[in-house]
Amino acid sequence: MIHRVAASLDPVVDELVVNCRAEQRDSLAGALLDFDIRFAEDSHPDRGPVFGLRTALRATSAEYAAVLPCDMPLVPSGFISHLFGRLQGSAGVVPRVSETTQPLPAVVHCRAAEVACTDTIRDGDERLQTVMSALDVTVLDDREVEAHAGTHAFHNVNSFDDLRALTPRR
Repeated sequence: MIHRVAASLDPVVDELVVNCRAEQRDSLAGALLDFDIRFAEDSHPDRGPVFGLRTALRATSAEYAAVLPCDMPLVPSGFISHLFGRLQGSAGVVPRVSETTQPLPAVVHCRAAEVACTDTIRDGDERLQTVMSALDVTVLDDREVEAHAGTHAFHNVNSFDDLRALTPRR
């Protein structure tokens, strides 16, 4: 599934940064041979997505980053490109799906999001929603999300069985 996520991001970003634990690096590298990857290994493994996001943001020199978790392999490249196109000076762009603002996928200003992650960690919070709430983000409404990705793209996919169930047969 990580290969599908990388394939979605690769056409629309200048670099791919994968956050992982040190012991995951070799297996992930094997799954991502088709891509030029920079790994951002967790210095505090298993501390949650806010730590992971901060680690990845620190590993890039980009001004903005697309953030897509490995359990969202159905998000299309075109949607990520649309997120970048909707920045218009904001610190990020996130979708609203089924009337609920989602923290991911997102495009964020790297330094602003890194500071928001640090503040969230300092405050003892572990929620990505808190990070995104601290940023001046543009929120795409349900209709715009549906037009560019479809709500099926936001399903959490944890196994190949899940992926097969959500992927139309050809």
